[in-house]
Amino acid sequence: MSVLCRWVLVGLVLLGLVPVPAYASSAGCVSSVPYLSGRGGYAAYRIPAVVVTRQGTVLAFAEGRRDGAGDTGDIDVVLRRSTDGGCTWGPPAVVAAGRGDTRGNPAPVVDPRTGAVVLVTCGNSGAVTQAQITRGEVPPERGRRVFVQLSRDDGRHFTAPRDITAGVTRPGWRWYATGPGHAVALTRGPHAGRLLVPANHSAAPPAGSPDTGQEPRYHGGHALYSDDSGRTWHLGFVDAGYDGVTNADETTAAELADGRVYLGSRDQDGTAPGNRLDSYSSDGGRTLDRPYAVQPTLDAVPVVQGSVLRPAGPGAPLLFSAPSVPTARRALALWSSTDAGHTFTRLLTLADRPAAYSDLTQPDPGTIGVLYETGSQSPYESLEFRRLPLPLS
Repeated sequence: MSVLCRWVLVGLVLLGLVPVPAYASSAGCVSSVPYLSGRGGYAAYRIPAVVVTRQGTVLAFAEGRRDGAGDTGDIDVVLRRSTDGGCTWGPPAVVAAGRGDTRGNPAPVVDPRTGAVVLVTCGNSGAVTQAQITRGEVPPERGRRVFVQLSRDDGRHFTAPRDITAGVTRPGWRWYATGPGHAVALTRGPHAGRLLVPANHSAAPPAGSPDTGQEPRYHGGHALYSDDSGRTWHLGFVDAGYDGVTNADETTAAELADGRVYLGSRDQDGTAPGNRLDSYSSDGGRTLDRPYAVQPTLDAVPVVQGSVLRPAGPGAPLLFSAPSVPTARRALALWSSTDAGHTFTRLLTLADRPAAYSDLTQPDPGTIGVLYETGSQSPYESLEFRRLPLPLS
């Protein structure tokens, strides 16, 4: 059976038109719900990020929002662990406590050298809003800060957050956000072992401008990276066009078979058609091969975060997940690219329900996992983990 036919089979399985193959149910489940809003002391759980450790444990990170689904206030970074491929989950743990402040945008990655889980997050004072930060009304110590943490015991415990802001920002930046979603560990070429975290920022308007800085045109993408397992961090490429045509925002990354990095980004209200942008880096995230440009084959995606992943295995396609209704956060879907991200084809829709942010991982060789925001009336009712059968390689 060809690779294309096998991927079509995945879609037919999820639509219920053919039986689930034996390899799809080897973990004993199709889906689970690690986070349900209103439980565990949090009004809402948002911003999923998921990785699989060297021991095969699935780590599902999220923001635990105490005051509601909004982005401001008392927010913790929380974690649940699964040792059976995402079917059942251990008790929730707080990885980065807000204690009244905002902690979030988890971007985890497994270090290929040591097996440690490296987690990069952001935070700010819980008493300020994103609008205040982007307008330049917040002093640096209460504005956006960047932190790193490590776990050397399969995600059971993490070190205290360490502030790395000074090494990964530029003067004049205001907003700052890592990911959200998993970061990437490079495995090919001269930068093998590098931990690369896609991120975004907003910049201050030029002197004399009547703008406040809250305008979408001041959004841009960038990356931060570490070549020593998370001990020291550097600023990589910076997208600083600020032309208002394409406004790179929340970004995820995947390493391609030829060693390049594919970067897929949310377009934050740019004037170009569509809501998805992409670019490539041939030097491990230090620079972009070209400026961010519109990805026209993803024009069904609304303004929202999306996730990219290239599964392990020869000939594996590049996958992308996001809602599939241009005007609404609804109907999470999975797309595939067999030409390294130049074009994408929709494979399947998980469910025709409200859905928003998502993150992709690979729990085992025959399965893709999707951790995503969804619900019956609102996309922020729960985080569901769906297991999808991969085509046989």
